[in-house]
Amino acid sequence: MKRSLIALSAGLLIAGLAIAAPGALDGVQKQPLNVSAIAMFMVFVIATLGITKWAAGRTKSTADFYTAGGGITGFQNGLAIAGDYMSAATLLGLTSLVYAKGFDGFIYTVSFFIGWPIILFLMAERLRNLGKFTFADIASYRLDQSRIRTFAAFGSLTVVCFYLIVQMVGAGQLIQLLFGLEYNMAVVCVGILMMVYVTFGGMVATTWVQIIKACLLLGGGTVLMLLAFSQFGFSFENLFGQAVAAHKAGIKIMAPGSLMADPISAVSLSFALLFGTAGLPHIMMRFFTVPNAKEARKSVFYATGFIGFFFLVVIILGISAIVIVGQNPAFFEGGQVGGKLIGGGNMPVMHLAKAVGGDIFLGFLSAVAFATILAVVSGLALAGASAIAHDLYARVIKKGEATSAQEMKVTKIASVGIGLTAIALGILFKDQNIAFLVALTFGVAASVNFPVLILSMYWKGLTTRGALWGGIAGLVSAVGLVILSPAVWVKVLGNAQAVFPYDHPAIISMTLAFVVTWLGSVTDKSARAAKEADAFEEQYIRAQTGLGAAGAHAH
Repeated sequence: MKRSLIALSAGLLIAGLAIAAPGALDGVQKQPLNVSAIAMFMVFVIATLGITKWAAGRTKSTADFYTAGGGITGFQNGLAIAGDYMSAATLLGLTSLVYAKGFDGFIYTVSFFIGWPIILFLMAERLRNLGKFTFADIASYRLDQSRIRTFAAFGSLTVVCFYLIVQMVGAGQLIQLLFGLEYNMAVVCVGILMMVYVTFGGMVATTWVQIIKACLLLGGGTVLMLLAFSQFGFSFENLFGQAVAAHKAGIKIMAPGSLMADPISAVSLSFALLFGTAGLPHIMMRFFTVPNAKEARKSVFYATGFIGFFFLVVIILGISAIVIVGQNPAFFEGGQVGGKLIGGGNMPVMHLAKAVGGDIFLGFLSAVAFATILAVVSGLALAGASAIAHDLYARVIKKGEATSAQEMKVTKIASVGIGLTAIALGILFKDQNIAFLVALTFGVAASVNFPVLILSMYWKGLTTRGALWGGIAGLVSAVGLVILSPAVWVKVLGNAQAVFPYDHPAIISMTLAFVVTWLGSVTDKSARAAKEADAFEEQYIRAQTGLGAAGAHAH
């Protein structure tokens, strides 16, 4: 029961963002063609293609392509970061979890929010001052450029690929649920649009698509919340009183339950969410789009506000759905209240939209849900393309001798390649249970990218050998333990008993990454290690002051 409810909340959680057990969108039922949703989605697509055309005219250099020339304001970047983090599944999955479990769902929702203070106070300023295009710029600042950039690029691509699989499969399943279109058609559509946004518009287009999507999601969610809340006289007492009376668990929904009763799973999940967010390459890239460290801090401040507000909206939507949707036989298969929801367990918020706003509002929210996937996959594709072109091609293969034109060409080729790969993987994984990939994404980000990134900024003793040893240990243990976990070893591979008893390995893989990194560094007595330690002072001054940091190219 516990795993099924976790899965209910997080079958698609992306950018935003969740870790879950298997089964979130199994047995998706194709719905009737939603004409209003398709019409509204087409309006969004046409508008964003217009933005892409405008952005293409402003994208002349690698700085423009990767970071929008550093000319995005803190407020704009905060909206874009929030857009990266608030996914369609945040709206669908977390609302459904609150609908199913009440206060437990609230606790789960808060867990996605707690990583932002770490980014705000420990990382934002240093990321902007030390980096230029990718987080590998920071990790390799005083370490061996070729080896660290190669490792960082493959770490980023691993996270991006796992995330893209989840997004593409999620897109196909969501469109079956919401639009009534065929799975493969949805996957191809998302892939083509992603390639257009990234290849022609770069970061400028991706940023503005995210900003528009964030505004639509915030606006649509807020309007839906107000419409639903108005039915309770805008009284929390009425809302929660009726929810307790309507829910089969009664007053128990107002207290912590057994959703994460196992303390090791709870702590491990918390590790992944808390530190994995700070290791997501498409989130880290956003800090290079602002002109200076002050705007980077503003970005996180605004993003935290937008995300926090949206999660509060999600809570009210989930509780409102208990009363409005949970007692209406029109939203259950066969009209049996308390049975299976029409369209699946992720649909309470969509049924709520229809109940309080009619088919037009349902169509609008459906279009916004699909638009969020387009925006997130564009950011992921750009992060992957930059890792290939900037880190591997320009810095490792060409040793920094590649021209801007050559790097741009490779970036666009990589964008198309990632888009085609995403389409193929989305179709290949169509009938597979992909929820474990969400856990793996955050586990890898927390175990591979985050330890190297944070230690490179704060620890003088970090060496190239330690970073490589620790990163590889984190990657192998995160992937290996997920494969051996119940989510894969039992439910996917069909074995009787899991070798590793927990679905979330971050508590072990992340700890192992830090320990091995420390061990590899303190035992490194080479001359290179001494030079790397000596270079920390210069890095520290730049991290604190911004002296020598890459400046904005466009405003």
